[in-house]
Amino acid sequence: MSRKNIILFGQAGAGKSSLINLMAGKNAAETSMDLKSCTLRWQEYPIEFDGGSYKVFDTVGLEEPQLGIPQFLDAVENAYKLIQDLESKGSIDLLLFCMRAGRLTATLQNNYRLFHEFLCDKKVPTILVITYLENEVGAMDDWWKRNDEIFKDREVHVAGHACITAIRGNFARRYEESRITVRNLVKEFTADGQKRAWKGGDNLFVSFMRKLKELLVGSGKSRMKKGMVTRLTKRCGMSSDVAKQLADRIKKDEV
Repeated sequence: MSRKNIILFGQAGAGKSSLINLMAGKNAAETSMDLKSCTLRWQEYPIEFDGGSYKVFDTVGLEEPQLGIPQFLDAVENAYKLIQDLESKGSIDLLLFCMRAGRLTATLQNNYRLFHEFLCDKKVPTILVITYLENEVGAMDDWWKRNDEIFKDREVHVAGHACITAIRGNFARRYEESRITVRNLVKEFTADGQKRAWKGGDNLFVSFMRKLKELLVGSGKSRMKKGMVTRLTKRCGMSSDVAKQLADRIKKDEV
């Protein structure tokens, strides 16, 4: 049985660890009520359900208030290395974008673009999971019906969505409903052939390495770096200085 690779990203405090536990059906990930990360690296969680085997990689919430520029660059570089390593050895099957019900902030948009557009070159399906909807009046999915146009207007395009609660508490029915919803989406978008259909058969690792090759050779070096910096500033909301530092790190990693 092949194990599917899932990268989980999103804002701190959105309940990413609780989401992992919801999917796993047990306490696989340690949860915390504060916003402090124990590490700037990703955490790996093997989980199984409904006959499927998955490996979930929980990444750092990049908007966390204690992250200075060096720590931010470390966190993004670690995510980049993880993605390249997974793709070179097999594949990334799914991105899970976790956010707390509320406003779609500029930071959330930038994090989406960084993972979906820049790091994964739009070649991996992204599922949006909206948490903390246990007190939603009516069906939890009503939140999406009220807000989906905002996501479209701001060019946050996802393959699917799940409006959930990852808090059991007094919400057992909604908690179990949330588990079924998330698991079904994961199974649907990691099924054999789904990723190939989504990305048109192209290989993310080959695609990204082709671009980096242009960055690293002769006359294309300055032009490609400039293009990378432009993407990071215009699409991912980074300052020019931070974008240049990240581009230099990526270039150094590939030398």
